[in-house]
Amino acid sequence: MSLKQQRDHRLQGLYAITDEHLIPEAVFASRVEAALAGGARIIQYRDKSTNRQKRLQQAQQLRRLCSDYHALCIINDDIELAGAVDADGVHLGRDDHSPEHARERLGEKAIIGISCYDRLELALAAENNGADYVAFGAMFSSTTKPEACLAGTAIIRQARQQLQLPVCAIGGITAENIREPLREGADMVAVIGGVFAGNNVKNKALVLSRHFQPPI
Repeated sequence: MSLKQQRDHRLQGLYAITDEHLIPEAVFASRVEAALAGGARIIQYRDKSTNRQKRLQQAQQLRRLCSDYHALCIINDDIELAGAVDADGVHLGRDDHSPEHARERLGEKAIIGISCYDRLELALAAENNGADYVAFGAMFSSTTKPEACLAGTAIIRQARQQLQLPVCAIGGITAENIREPLREGADMVAVIGGVFAGNNVKNKALVLSRHFQPPI
C-alpha cells in the first residue's frame, strides 16, 4: 500500500474541530479526550486568538491525545505551529498559504486539507496542487459561522464524481442531518458546536460517529 493510500484510509469518520469560544481553557484537554473517546477520528485545533503560548500548549496537548487514541491531529491555518508540535497535518483556507508551501515546510508525509467553500474549481485546483483532502461548506446554517456561504449537500456528490481526494462536509451538521452529506458520499463530517458546545462531549461524539462504518 502506498503512502497516499495509507493517508486516505485514515481520512474518514467524525472530524471534530475545537473552538476557543466553546471550550474553556481549563478543560481543554478533557473535552478533546472526551471527543476522542466518543469516536472522533480526526481533531483539528482551531484557535484564532493571539496567545501564542496558550496555542502552543494546547496544540501539544492535542497532539499527545490524538497519538494516544490513534487519531489524526490537524492544525488550522498555522503551518509553523503544525511543524512545532509534529502534527499530522494542516488545514488551509482561502487566505492562508498554498498547499505547495505547506508541503515544503511540513514534508511529504503531512496531510494537507483545503477549504473549498461552495466552489468545485477550488477543489480541482487543490487536487492538482497536492492537497490530501478537500472540505466543502457550509452544508447547513451554523451558529458557529453564521456568515458562511451555504454550499448545500449536492456539491459533495459533484466532488465525488470529479475528484480522487477524500471529501469532508462541514457546517451546521447535527445528529438530525448528518445522513444527508453521508448519502452524497462525504468521507468525513466536520463538526464544531455539535460536539463541543456545552457538556456531554463524549455522548455527542458517539451519536455522530456511529454513522460511520469502522474501517476495514
